[in-house]
Amino acid sequence: MASVYKVVLAYSGGLDTSVIVRWLQDEYQAEVVTFTADIGQGEEVEPARAKAQALGVKEIYIEDLREDYVANYVFPMFRANAIYEGEYLLGTSIARPLIAKRLVEIANETGADAISHGATGKGNDQVRFELGAYALKPGIRVIAPWREWNLTSRDTLMKYCEKRNIPVDFSNAKKKSPYSMDANLLHISYEGGILEDPWAEAEEDMWRWSVSPENAPDKPTYIEIGFSNGDPVTLDGETLSPANMLKRLNKLGGDNGVGRLDIVENRYVGMKSRGCYETPGGTILMPAHRAIESLTLDREVAHLKDELMPKYAALIYNGYWWSPERKMLQTAIDQSQESVNGTVRLKLYKGSVTVVGRKSDDSLFDERIATFDEDEGAYNQADAEGFIKLNALRMRIAAAKGRKI
Repeated sequence: MASVYKVVLAYSGGLDTSVIVRWLQDEYQAEVVTFTADIGQGEEVEPARAKAQALGVKEIYIEDLREDYVANYVFPMFRANAIYEGEYLLGTSIARPLIAKRLVEIANETGADAISHGATGKGNDQVRFELGAYALKPGIRVIAPWREWNLTSRDTLMKYCEKRNIPVDFSNAKKKSPYSMDANLLHISYEGGILEDPWAEAEEDMWRWSVSPENAPDKPTYIEIGFSNGDPVTLDGETLSPANMLKRLNKLGGDNGVGRLDIVENRYVGMKSRGCYETPGGTILMPAHRAIESLTLDREVAHLKDELMPKYAALIYNGYWWSPERKMLQTAIDQSQESVNGTVRLKLYKGSVTVVGRKSDDSLFDERIATFDEDEGAYNQADAEGFIKLNALRMRIAAAKGRKI
């Protein structure tokens, strides 16, 4: 095993990463630096400091990255209307590039020669963390304990803790949720447990952020979101920071049963995986953004964006946020958003999000041309005849030559 002097670990303070701290110390004889990011997971991150100190960690980084996360990762992704495989709003995927970036930056600051994470060898996150790290620091050493050790179950992890005096609240640990969960300001995900059977319906008490649509209020909630350069900036006339915008939309969506999703997705490593997601704010933002684009974007620009979106979404899902092709696409997407300004009115009702109004000073909607009433000569309907005949020309020629349709 090659020697390692210092390792920066993405540290949650939970069982897995606490075991990893001691395992790195024992197996690599390495000094461990812990990094804990607050990206809106809804739990206090400061307790991770005491846990790390109890494990002998001297350099501890605990950072509030909520505004950075939403402004520089979530919102750029939503400018692209990115959805993976037609359903998934990429809540876990988009958090990983920021964590990878800070791991590398902290490694540079502390003189560490390696980084480490708690992602398993079966999932997408190992790919996302490591592709990002290699893109930002080509020579970095990555240690992925789940691909090296023989601690293959929760029971073996608990025994490891007892044997090596790792401070863990064993009573709470044994009451852990049956689901593997990951949360940030954009979403919370659930995997494992009964969800490993694609036929089994998720239990109602699994959901944390939203009421069921059946139990949502009988009266709809109306909201107005103001956009500037493709990003949401006001909610019902109040200017909000990116993180506070998403936090407020999560609450509004969750209260109205909005944002639940149950899918089977194709992981980058090759297997299919069933997961459930709660993304209340994102489920509101997606149709709102598309609505303001429908009013302000040129037709061909809008259609080209839709063609590029699946590629862009796959890049994020597969861990290529820091790739040159994602940056190239982002430049084009961001340029398209210069005129995406205005306000969208939405109705939230029992799990549904309905666009009921949109307006913009940059609108390309011309009422004189679009009207079914008298247009006062704004549009010459006779022009349509030549337009249709020219577009039919190739088909007319083929049919005249006897080609079968």
